[in-house]
Amino acid sequence: MRRIEVGGEPPSAVTVGAGLLGRVRLPQRHVALIHPADLPPAFVKTARAALSPAVTVSVPPRDGCKTLAVYADVLSRLAAANLPRDGAVVGLGGGAATDLAGFVAATYLRGVAFYALPTTLLGMVDAAVGGKTGVNLPEGKNLVGAFHPPGAVWCDVDTLRTLPPAVFREGAAEAYKHGLIADPSLLPRVLSPEFRPGGTGLEETLADAIAVKAGVVRRDPTEQGERAHLNFGHTLAHALEAHTHHAIPHGEAVAYGMHYAARLSLALGGADLTGHTLAFLRWQRPAPLPNLTFDDLWPYMARDKKADAGGVRFVLLRELGQPYLGRVPEDVLRRQFARWQEEVSGEWGVVSGEG
Repeated sequence: MRRIEVGGEPPSAVTVGAGLLGRVRLPQRHVALIHPADLPPAFVKTARAALSPAVTVSVPPRDGCKTLAVYADVLSRLAAANLPRDGAVVGLGGGAATDLAGFVAATYLRGVAFYALPTTLLGMVDAAVGGKTGVNLPEGKNLVGAFHPPGAVWCDVDTLRTLPPAVFREGAAEAYKHGLIADPSLLPRVLSPEFRPGGTGLEETLADAIAVKAGVVRRDPTEQGERAHLNFGHTLAHALEAHTHHAIPHGEAVAYGMHYAARLSLALGGADLTGHTLAFLRWQRPAPLPNLTFDDLWPYMARDKKADAGGVRFVLLRELGQPYLGRVPEDVLRRQFARWQEEVSGEWGVVSGEG
């Protein structure tokens, strides 16, 4: 078991280990437990036994829960249950569920305590750590939200054994991203055959990947600078998700987006890191892309949260572990999009399909 300090006020930490789900204890007496409807019933039963929640709310799976309608319904359920100001909201499940639960906690009664019990690799490495909460709009991902750090996060690696292989590989995209932007030692470890549920060294690699994000959050809790680097690959990823109505899941979209960002980085004078991003795509084996054009995705990229009055900005890499936030001319975006689309549509053996 390993504890990773995140900092903040009050201080919070992430605990990584086996068998944690049934050992969670909270100082609050009144608890609301929010979980996706498709979560294994044993997880819900174990969490309920540990937490004795006053109210348990089941929400739609994955991004289906990150809507204003679901958010409003959950708030009404908490109000009907008379959850008090000194109560707590616990998010149990994947990253979408913890995003929603955190936003509910941030806004119910102007803010109550929040805790996260992520059960997917994506939730553990990224979504549940750092206090970014929110829901989506039809116009784009995470356009409504708040910073509301969890009081604690418990990552029970035993829950990963229930994940379909494709869902586990989704989460690996965020771990690999942390290797690209901060800790290159993670890159071969993520691609290792032992990076799998029950694999030797999984817990250590997972904890090291979480530590990258925890360190960034500690230094820049509200994304005034360095924290934007955690969005490497996400500008295109969020556009792919929004345009396809989440038919492309987040982790696969991030893998595609990292390769596009690597192409942009190279075009603007950075090192050629496309071999690393292609290696991950081959390992992850994402679903083929549908037919789409740059103009299909451009409106979503233009609304990306990193955009400002000067236009769209991308997280780019000068070298491994050297990210920066930069503007990319539209002609470069279009030209590299064509190169990227050619590479990921099958010619390089990454995926099959029309592209």
